[in-house]
Amino acid sequence: MITIETPIKVISEANQRSHWAERKRRFDGQKIELQYYWRQALKGKKPSLPCRVRLTRIGPKALDSDNLAGAFKAVRDQIAKEIGVDDGAVKQISFEYAQESIGARRYGIRVEVIESEATAG
Repeated sequence: MITIETPIKVISEANQRSHWAERKRRFDGQKIELQYYWRQALKGKKPSLPCRVRLTRIGPKALDSDNLAGAFKAVRDQIAKEIGVDDGAVKQISFEYAQESIGARRYGIRVEVIESEATAG
């Protein structure tokens, strides 16, 4: 299993009333940050496929389940790109979402890549 923790802040995109360019800047920033932390952690290696990716949002309050999945849109796209698959390739990669409410105004995400038993190690 690969675990990466980052200070990336993901928010409920459904509840944001912002210009499309602001949303694009936020998504691009999330992708760039994830790319940095991903490449630092994996050092050029790629997880074996098929795999499961658990995305955990860490923040002061919980989001409802559909907002939680939407908050990870840019992160999910970048992870699929780093692995080298389309994020909709369900036979190769599946995504799960979780969250930890910590009460404090701190944000971050945890990415856990769980390789299939058949392909792991």
